[in-house]
Amino acid sequence: MLMQLSRPIDMMVAIEEGLRCKALAAVVAEIRGNPTAVSFTAMKRFALRTEASGVACWLIRQMAIADLSAARDRWRIATLPSAPNSDDPQAPGDPRWRVELFRSRDRQPGEWVERHERRTKDRVDLATAIPDGALAEDAGAIRQRIAR
Repeated sequence: MLMQLSRPIDMMVAIEEGLRCKALAAVVAEIRGNPTAVSFTAMKRFALRTEASGVACWLIRQMAIADLSAARDRWRIATLPSAPNSDDPQAPGDPRWRVELFRSRDRQPGEWVERHERRTKDRVDLATAIPDGALAEDAGAIRQRIAR
């Protein structure tokens, strides 16, 4: 089911109702900025509903300022320059993202480079961990350094 709602408060109500529905596998919502409807109390209600129903919830917040949250995991995702194209050095290669788990209640925080490998299986793979928080130009180079 896809819903397109313009008011943040309507979206928050729809998310909570979706989390009550055990027929759903997940609720994915995208909100831009920091509307007042996205409060710590609302995030706590989502966490409690998710735990009670077993329905996963992903709230994607674009252009938001980090603030308090009751979310189990908090991630930051940013674009990176594309990987080098092996066929044409002047052409863009596979798209990449910097993925950071910066707060988690049950996982180790860390940073990774995610890469969408179109040529192999048209999938998104977690390419490698970022050593010492530094970004490398090519995920393959990082893999080689880690293997040593």
